[in-house]
Amino acid sequence: MTALAELTPPPHAFPFKGGFVYRHIEQLPQQAIVQKLARLPSGLRAAASLLESGFFQEQAALQRLIDEIGEDVIFLSIPLIYGGEQPVHTEYLQAFFAEEFDPATGLPTTQDRPMVRRKKIRAYIAQSPIATPDPSGHIGASRTLSKAYSGYVHAASPQIMDMYGGDPPRFHTSGMLGTPREPEHRQDIANYFYRSATAYAVAARAFGNQPVFNRLFALCVKYEATMGIR
Repeated sequence: MTALAELTPPPHAFPFKGGFVYRHIEQLPQQAIVQKLARLPSGLRAAASLLESGFFQEQAALQRLIDEIGEDVIFLSIPLIYGGEQPVHTEYLQAFFAEEFDPATGLPTTQDRPMVRRKKIRAYIAQSPIATPDPSGHIGASRTLSKAYSGYVHAASPQIMDMYGGDPPRFHTSGMLGTPREPEHRQDIANYFYRSATAYAVAARAFGNQPVFNRLFALCVKYEATMGIR
């Protein structure tokens, strides 16, 4: 990640409520990509920590976040690789860099963050040169996966009831190590390491860093071989 961050203008210190915060003046797509990339390894480490503690509900909720960050990276990288930036990218960057706190008081402002809808991001990726042969299938699969994990994010009943069991039956609120749910979540987390590596590889290509791209591409191939994707 450091190799990619060095290819973008660095953030600068700005006054904020008697102190300072770091912000990007230029608000470039490359800077947004680097910021998003920073959240992937920290998110993966957090998910792995939750897994090892048996907090599978929280792990799954975090994996939904990790997946969306990866989509954002790819969404922002595609125009840098192939050209053809669209208004939706400008809309995304404006929302991404928007400030929600008054720098003088530190209090929330009345400004809303006009987020780009997830379906727009997925539709753009699905119709891009890096898409699968069946764009509608890609969109449908992404939507289905997101919907399944939405239950963990919003604490829907079917997902919550995964916490219930044992003899006598009870809610496992201190972790679920040793339960039947453990193997499936241990297997599932590998998908997010792979998807994050893919996002990093696409970003490296967008930045024109061929050596980093080659290393990440080789890592993705290893993941695919281990997971039986190809």
